[in-house]
Amino acid sequence: MAISATQIRRGMVIVFEGAPCKIMEFRHHTPGNLRAMVQAKLRNIRTGASFEHRFRSNDTVEKAALEQHEMEFLYADGSQYHFMNTESYEQTALTEEDLGDAAQWLTPGIHIQAEFYEGAPIGIDLPPSLEFTVTRTDPTLKSATVSNVNKPALLENGVTVSVPPFVNEGDRIRVDPIEGKYLERAKT
Repeated sequence: MAISATQIRRGMVIVFEGAPCKIMEFRHHTPGNLRAMVQAKLRNIRTGASFEHRFRSNDTVEKAALEQHEMEFLYADGSQYHFMNTESYEQTALTEEDLGDAAQWLTPGIHIQAEFYEGAPIGIDLPPSLEFTVTRTDPTLKSATVSNVNKPALLENGVTVSVPPFVNEGDRIRVDPIEGKYLERAKT
């Protein structure tokens, strides 16, 4: 599927010079009276080599045709994260580099959508919200007035997010894993 270069986003996989490449970073750039461009850092999925390329705003790029499979995260063994296809029970391993920021949100038993290109796994899509237990946060001060000042909270997966003052240790909360933001208290 052909798209405009201005539509590329971080994490998207495109076919560049015949090879599947993941967009690691991108920046729209409009220098004065010159034409707009998109500066992108890409990683070749097959070789792992990273490189930069400047696309003109009117360039078209080929979005890679990806297959999606539901997978269950099983465990991490230090360098690899192991998943099982929920339909075929086939197991697949991805590295932390393949997963990027998503690795920190994985807990055993979580179901995710994995992306495959020509039969090989290349990354995952996390659900829009995940539930975690707060393992450490500052206690709520009874004398404190209502304010919009948030406090840090350490979650069971080791990630720290900013939460409202009424959230306490032991509370279950919903978090947006893409943005790393507190959403709401989980319903019990």
